[in-house]
Amino acid sequence: MNRRSVLLELAVRPLYLGMLGAALWVLLRGHNDPGGGFIAGLIAVAATSALAIVLGVARARRWLPLAPMPLAAAGVALALASGLPALLFGEPYLTHQWGTLPLGEGGLKLSTVLAFDLGVLAAVWGALAGYVLGLLAAGEEGTKA
Repeated sequence: MNRRSVLLELAVRPLYLGMLGAALWVLLRGHNDPGGGFIAGLIAVAATSALAIVLGVARARRWLPLAPMPLAAAGVALALASGLPALLFGEPYLTHQWGTLPLGEGGLKLSTVLAFDLGVLAAVWGALAGYVLGLLAAGEEGTKA
């Protein structure tokens, strides 16, 4: 018999959003300290896993920005593309570039490092979410029998 926990169902949505916020924070912090795209991706997978365990796989899939494999593929593509701007400046592939977008005082500092880390986050999130959701879906089917 499958028992529902109303408390968990109420708590998992804000927990999911909070964990994605933590993943974003780790992603942005990772340029100067340990962290970055890989750890942020693991946090995002943990958030998706919590959602799937409490609400079910089908509902958790709807909360992903893309289906798992397209998310992973887009992440790999972004990480690979982040190395291309260096070639425009005659530098080796994946030599990261830095620039400032003129917005307000001092502008917004951008780098290809952030694009690379964002790609790693998406690749880890998509690949591992696909794996975890597949395992949980198999478990859901086993309990129905």
